[in-house]
Amino acid sequence: MMVLYPIASSIELGVPLFSVTIWQRYMDYLSSTVHLSTLVQLSASLFISLIYAEISDNLGHGVLQNFIIGKYHSPKEEQRIFLFTDMKDSTAIAEKLGTKKYFFFLRDYYDCLEDAIIKFGGDVYQYIGDEIVITWEYQTGIKKNNCLYTFFEMKHALEENAESFFKTYGYIPHFKGGMHFGEVTTGEIGALKKEIVFSGDVLNTTARIQGACNTYNTDLLLSQALAKRLDLGKGFDFSEIGEVSLKGKNESLALVKVHKINPK
Repeated sequence: MMVLYPIASSIELGVPLFSVTIWQRYMDYLSSTVHLSTLVQLSASLFISLIYAEISDNLGHGVLQNFIIGKYHSPKEEQRIFLFTDMKDSTAIAEKLGTKKYFFFLRDYYDCLEDAIIKFGGDVYQYIGDEIVITWEYQTGIKKNNCLYTFFEMKHALEENAESFFKTYGYIPHFKGGMHFGEVTTGEIGALKKEIVFSGDVLNTTARIQGACNTYNTDLLLSQALAKRLDLGKGFDFSEIGEVSLKGKNESLALVKVHKINPK
C-alpha cells in the first residue's frame, strides 16, 4: 500500500512519480482517516489469521475447525482407520544423543513426516514419545488407498532426508506401523484443556498390531478386515499371516503383511 499508492496516483494524474503534486497527495493520504481505518482493518485481519493458524497448529490439522462448528460437542460414534507408528531403536538413539539433541531429532523426524499425512487426508491424533497415532475418517482413508499411501509416502520422505539426518545426528530414523479400523466414540473431553478424543477397542488393537511387526519381520501389518476393504492389487504386495494372538487380547486376529511394489 505504501509503495503502490504514489505509483497509482502518478498514473491517475498523468504526472511524474517524483513530482511535488504526487508527494503532497501522498502525505495527505497518510494522515487521512481512510489510511488509518485501512491499517486497523488489515491489522485486525492479520492478527485473527495468525491466532487461528497458531491455535490450529497446536490443536492439530482440522481439529480447530471441528471445535468451532461443534462437530463433537456431543459424543458420536463413527468408523475410523488408525495407524500406529513406532520409531525403531529409539531408546538406543536417545541414549547416544542425549535429551536435548534427541528432542531436535524427534522434531525433525515429525516435520519430515507431516506433509505425507496431510497429503492423503490424515490427522495426527497423538504424539507419544517417538510414536505417532494417525487417523482418517473411514471413507477418506479407504479412498484410493489413502491410508496405505500415507505410510509409504512417510517412508519415502525419510529416505529423501536420510543424508541430512545422518550428517546432523549420526542416525537415520526408521519406523514400523500397524493399521486397523473400527467404530469409536468421538467427543470433546477435559475442563482445563479440551481435547477431541477417540474411545474404543480399535485403538488398543491397532497398538497391538504395531507391536507384532518385529515378530513377523515387517514394517507394516494390517488387520485382514481392513485389507479386504482396500485395493491391494494396485501397486501393493500382500501376504496373509493368518490368525494371531495379540498381547493383552483374548481373541486372535487375522493379520496381513503389506509391501509397496516399486515400478520397474
